[in-house]
Amino acid sequence: MARSARQSKILELISTKEIETQDELARELRNANFDITQATISRDIKELGLTKILSSSGKYKYCFVGSDEQVISNKYISIFKESVISVKVAMNLVVIKTMKGLGSGLSSFVDKLNINELMGAVNGDDTVMLIFPTTTLASQAVVTLNDMLN
Repeated sequence: MARSARQSKILELISTKEIETQDELARELRNANFDITQATISRDIKELGLTKILSSSGKYKYCFVGSDEQVISNKYISIFKESVISVKVAMNLVVIKTMKGLGSGLSSFVDKLNINELMGAVNGDDTVMLIFPTTTLASQAVVTLNDMLN
């Protein structure tokens, strides 16, 4: 559980901040109450397949780069399974309840799933809301997401 939560937090941090070094990432994780070593961060970066890209500010930053055809790795599915509390439909919306602090990282992951007709995702600290154009598409997405949980 600790590894999945930590890796989910790493995905959240790199999606919301420009993290340039492993030291910066370690500092951010410690601020989020994760006990971390440089070796663990290095291993997590490798397992998550993170890379550095040039940001718009001219600095290099960690990011997850994937293509539309990329298969979602078992590591991400494992993080998803351990982070999600529930997935429910509400009209044309899908509401995903997550463990505290994991909403942003999970939102980024769901975006990478390329779910059919997903219009957008909004997240809070422990909730992700997916917006679909119809109730039928939202219901289909709930089935897909719940299948991933099982």
